[in-house]
Amino acid sequence: MRRVLAFVPGVFLALAFSVAASPAPEFSISPKPRPEGGAVVLTQAATSNLAFQRWIDGFRGRARARGIRDTVFDSAFQGVRYNANVVQKDRNQSEFTKQIWEYLDSAVSDTRVKNGRAALRDNARVLKQIEARYGVEAEVVAAVWGLESAYGAFRGDVPIIEALATLAFDGRRGRFFESQLVAALKIIQSGDVAPRRMTGSWAGAMGHTQFIPTSYLSYAVDFTGDGKRDIWSDNPADALASTAAYLKNFGWTKGQPWGVEVSLPRGFNYAQTGERIKKSPRDWAALGVRDMRGREVPNHGRASILLPAGAKGAAFMIFNNFHVIERYNTADAYVIAVGLLSGRIAGAGPLKSGWPREDRNLRFVEKQEMQKRLTAKGFNTQGVDGVIGPNTIAAIRAFQKSQGMVPDGYASYDILRRLR
Repeated sequence: MRRVLAFVPGVFLALAFSVAASPAPEFSISPKPRPEGGAVVLTQAATSNLAFQRWIDGFRGRARARGIRDTVFDSAFQGVRYNANVVQKDRNQSEFTKQIWEYLDSAVSDTRVKNGRAALRDNARVLKQIEARYGVEAEVVAAVWGLESAYGAFRGDVPIIEALATLAFDGRRGRFFESQLVAALKIIQSGDVAPRRMTGSWAGAMGHTQFIPTSYLSYAVDFTGDGKRDIWSDNPADALASTAAYLKNFGWTKGQPWGVEVSLPRGFNYAQTGERIKKSPRDWAALGVRDMRGREVPNHGRASILLPAGAKGAAFMIFNNFHVIERYNTADAYVIAVGLLSGRIAGAGPLKSGWPREDRNLRFVEKQEMQKRLTAKGFNTQGVDGVIGPNTIAAIRAFQKSQGMVPDGYASYDILRRLR
């Protein structure tokens, strides 16, 4: 699965980008600017809803084949209409993504830390019980909760069946969203939630910690023992326990840090960085890698060195728990945010390193331009796809060496300027 750095609400939304989209339905429409007159808008809306209803009629048979009863289907789709706002949000996601420091400024703000400590205190009993059962630290569960819904304050109020049906009908990622729609109907059929209470984000993420329906079916738990896995309730117990159950399922190790902020020695070989290269903390120490107090990092298992903003930004020694959080959201910045927020909630201080705040993110077309220019200068990226993967990083490192720069492989705007 490729890494994405778009921070869209929803725990597992990153998964959607790896699923092949089915062809757009014949009668689907693209959001268009509002015309001066109202007649065209009414005609367009009528056409959309007519085509949408035909799609629903066809989907009924596919849902029935997946075990959905007609009575459940009818109840779930009562009043459901084509939701143009959902399509607009899906199609208008910006090609720009936040720099990691911009994201962390918000994700690990003083306000979020303060609210996280309050949430931990107010839910201490249930979080302690969850930690005892699943072996996931209370602060980590609280951090996911804080990032996904601001500790339950913003769970989303979009009707999930309508949103998923609209997105499946629209077709841009139709196959993925139809699978989520079937899963949502199965949740309703199980009796865990009534159709009108099944609300969440426009992309189908639900509850305090924003599960998508397929992940709910696989990992949600009934922690309160009332017979329902109610992640929508004002009581967050089931949602928080479901998050811990998810992390445990993917190998969370209690007591192991997600990562440790480290300092790298002068002359460090930056070709040794990246998630593919793993060494013991002792071996890293032999290369001069230390924690921010100048000590050898304790042995929590094999680890990698991650430079999310190149040599000018913070460096982290990351352990297996980092990759467990990745299963929740694959963006490095999200994982780091969960780790830093959990630490701050537990009483740790902020990062000691700074960030290259003078830099800005590259647009997709600029990443393609960088690949073209690198290859043209003899630093072959093995293709032009706008994805900064291992081949492009290696080409950037080679170019940096040729320019007498620190060869950290970071795709900065400065590199693109030099290439131009």
